[in-house]
Amino acid sequence: MGAGGWLWRSLALLGLALVSVSQVGAQAVMPAPDSMAARVLACTACHGPDGRATPDGYFPRLAGKPEGYLYHQLLNIRDGRRRYPQMAGLLEHLSDAYLREMAGYFARLDLPYPAPRPPVVDTATLTLGRRLVEQGDAQRRLPACVQCHGAAMTGVAPDIPGLLGLPRDYLNSQLGAWQTGQRQAQSPDCMAAVARLLSPEEVSAVTAWLASQPLPKPSHAAAGLPKPLPARCGGVSLEVKP
Repeated sequence: MGAGGWLWRSLALLGLALVSVSQVGAQAVMPAPDSMAARVLACTACHGPDGRATPDGYFPRLAGKPEGYLYHQLLNIRDGRRRYPQMAGLLEHLSDAYLREMAGYFARLDLPYPAPRPPVVDTATLTLGRRLVEQGDAQRRLPACVQCHGAAMTGVAPDIPGLLGLPRDYLNSQLGAWQTGQRQAQSPDCMAAVARLLSPEEVSAVTAWLASQPLPKPSHAAAGLPKPLPARCGGVSLEVKP
């Protein structure tokens, strides 16, 4: 190959390289899609893809939870009623309207739940947990969980969450936070009052039974309750549907 041919080939290869670099650069500066799914990636780093969570750890599921419940939890964390510094730092500059958008995004996700893990407690503990969930303790004015969270324990729209499909460690930590004041809700804080009636053994029994139960199908929150709530709860609104 002559000098002219060699030069022509070198320039051609250089031109191809510059085109490739230009294409890569264009891709690098291409803006990310402006969607709520892209904006909440910081949430899914802990709460799992699409807010699904897993049976492990202390991070609850977000997908499919009632919108009002998710919205009030975001408000509670941002405003200091529910203490979790990592999330508070992410939320401190977000408006009420934006938090409502985030809550609505996760609430509309309709995704399957993972199968529950087998219980690691004895039958007597599970029996106690089921009795407290389904019947409560009238002598101590301890309401049953189903009186607020629905007969299927999948929550009640728009503001009451389901208690199934959550890791036992998370359930234990949240009941403990209610008892110690680390987690609070708008006044009157009915859940704090309920949690403080439970002994450590009862907390363990309730969380063991809840974490071992499969989700019914469908697993959506109920549209209402057959009776009014057993106590006034701040930030909760619902319909009574016989």
